[in-house]
Amino acid sequence: MFSLTVTTEFCAAHALIIAGQREVMHGHNFRVTACVEGPGLDGDGLLCDFHTVESFLQEIIEPFINANLNATPPFDKLNPSAENIAKYLADELHTRLGESLAPAARVAWVSITEAPGCVATYRRD
Repeated sequence: MFSLTVTTEFCAAHALIIAGQREVMHGHNFRVTACVEGPGLDGDGLLCDFHTVESFLQEIIEPFINANLNATPPFDKLNPSAENIAKYLADELHTRLGESLAPAARVAWVSITEAPGCVATYRRD
């Protein structure tokens, strides 16, 4: 099994709703790590081009940069937790990569680091 990871960061604010109570709006320097896995490589010896993964990941997070996530789709209707952010990014990235992936390759997981030592991961099993 081959894997590659790409990491990027963005700054954004959010106010989670926890147990029915809305937190005070606060910001984070979110670190995003995306992992692509697959059993084999394409004809060029690649699982997927790093730059392609980076480019699509940047496109996906662009609306979130320096934004209030609570006012930014899809998090205007979905609690903008690190867990929900990780799932959204993993699913979007997998869809956008499509044919850029080697046969049977897929976005395996995305992790969101909200603060040092605070990481949420979504695995696309």
